[in-house]
Amino acid sequence: MSQEQQAPSAEEMVIDTSRMSEGKRNAMEVAEAAREAMSASPSFGRSLFMGAFNRDMLLPFPAQSPEDKKIGDEFCAGLADYLSKHLDPEQVDETRTVPAEVIAELARRGAFAMKIPKAYAGLGFTQVNYNRAMMLISSYCGSTAVLLSAHQSIGVPQPLKLFGTEAQKKKFLPRFRAGAISAFALTEPEVGSDPAQMSTTATPVDGGQNYLINGLKLWCTNGPIADIMVVMAQTPPRIVNGRERKQITAFIVETKNTPGFEVLHRCDFMGIRAIQNGLLRFKDVKVPAENILWGEGLGLKLALTTLNTGRLTLPAACAGMAKQCLSIARRWGNERVQWGLPIGQHEAGSAKIATIASTTFAMEAVTLLTSHWADRGDIDIRIEAAMAKLFCSEAAWRIADLTVQLRGGRGYEKASSLRARGEAPYPVERMLRESRINRIIEGTSEIMRLFLAREAMDPHLKVAADLIKKHVPVGRKIRAGVKLAAFYGTWYPSQWLNASLWSSHEDMGELADHFHFVEIHSHRLARTIFHYIGLYQDKLERKQNILGRLMEIGTELFAMATTCSYAHRLREERGDKTPIELAGVFCLQARRRVEALFHDLAHNDDPEENSLSKAVLKGELKWLEEGIVWIGPRD
Repeated sequence: MSQEQQAPSAEEMVIDTSRMSEGKRNAMEVAEAAREAMSASPSFGRSLFMGAFNRDMLLPFPAQSPEDKKIGDEFCAGLADYLSKHLDPEQVDETRTVPAEVIAELARRGAFAMKIPKAYAGLGFTQVNYNRAMMLISSYCGSTAVLLSAHQSIGVPQPLKLFGTEAQKKKFLPRFRAGAISAFALTEPEVGSDPAQMSTTATPVDGGQNYLINGLKLWCTNGPIADIMVVMAQTPPRIVNGRERKQITAFIVETKNTPGFEVLHRCDFMGIRAIQNGLLRFKDVKVPAENILWGEGLGLKLALTTLNTGRLTLPAACAGMAKQCLSIARRWGNERVQWGLPIGQHEAGSAKIATIASTTFAMEAVTLLTSHWADRGDIDIRIEAAMAKLFCSEAAWRIADLTVQLRGGRGYEKASSLRARGEAPYPVERMLRESRINRIIEGTSEIMRLFLAREAMDPHLKVAADLIKKHVPVGRKIRAGVKLAAFYGTWYPSQWLNASLWSSHEDMGELADHFHFVEIHSHRLARTIFHYIGLYQDKLERKQNILGRLMEIGTELFAMATTCSYAHRLREERGDKTPIELAGVFCLQARRRVEALFHDLAHNDDPEENSLSKAVLKGELKWLEEGIVWIGPRD
């Protein structure tokens, strides 16, 4: 579990920082310095937000090679057989413990080294096969899935593989094949989404040959049991333009039996209760300078880059849980009879089942496409990974809730209780508890929307920066105006008059209309973003609800297009229409959501809600809190 990652909002890079508080200026500078420049590699999402529907990136939908698929099939089949016979997820949840013998067997099978290259004793899995394995495990036991994903999606193996020296890789990576467990220590008790507030320090000693790390880290998954972890800490600042700029540096730290390292508390959560997550203290922990990852001052950029690919595991986990919900909904929908019919045949039940099935199909499509793109390595997937995380985490929560409702009282009852009285032990209440965290970890849904807004608006800001900024010399303003006129003189008319007016996508068959909807609304979205940039300019950063709605629209369009492409491929492979039917229902529901979001941009209650919230925060409505038993500190 990692902290929420703060992405600078869309206009922050062009605001006049001279009039800001020191704290906000520092926060912006640290975050912006860590942000990667817009890649020259193609990005479907970036094009979509600029009004270009790049269908060639989606068709044909990628497929695994027979050789790679065989590797994944064999690994997953063996793993499924072992887990079903030797791991009781309800006992894991009750005891907050993944049995040591299960962890040992997972290590023996190479589950802690799935993404590590074979040259370093790993299994060398593709992202597709890794996510297939994580989908499988997540469908059965969320705690076990988090143990593995926190270790190698955002733990030491991923950043070490990306940024480590050859000496570092040879020293540490083979240890994970032997079962060593890793963690990623970034979040602190007083640091949520603002990395500039990080207080953990790494002070050079012994002439710079070593560093002493001091500070606290919170919500560090696997931290209490980790052998090795990446620790983010402030190193001495550097001077930029006469001002000190904070430096955040990543260190590889061996924590087992290390003097000065202490686990102060193991956290207990609503779901995934067996995860080892805690509050850690570093007190003069000595780390050699050779353990710096990538370079001094590059820690936050390393963290954000790691998360781009690391986020792809979460959609896979969500899809695995959704598949389990679909299986339960199908069986229960046929088994439970009320008023003379199985509940799945009543409209109230059938609507839930159809939504669960079609949304699960879309989640699988999004997961597979982004995984294949990650394996290609020539596509910039920052936007797509964020959209996949946002879409799948929100969809999984809705699916879990629908499944609980479909099961009624049995959905609220623990699987162990159901088993004890002779019923099928469907773990629906546990899945509901476990799915809730997915909207928070590795970037909350709110942070994902801000991240997407920052990336989506980057092309506009590069053109209009000097016009939006205040206190820019007149000469620069004029030159910026000429540049802007040249760009938008052709771009903006093309968002009204373009190929979407006559394109038909006939090759998509029954899904052609949905594909056409995506193309048309990509142009509508692009010009709407432009309109709001012009309307609010540097004040747009504070319009987070507007930004959120715009990014939700883009995410829905991405999911629609991906699902249609996936269905088109599966129809040819399977020879039946069920993939088309799944995609069709999903797209019909998504279209309504898109239209509602466009409507809400101009017709919403944001001003009234903001006003009421301010009144609450000022204490003007404390009278409404009367009549309760007080919990926590008195204000």
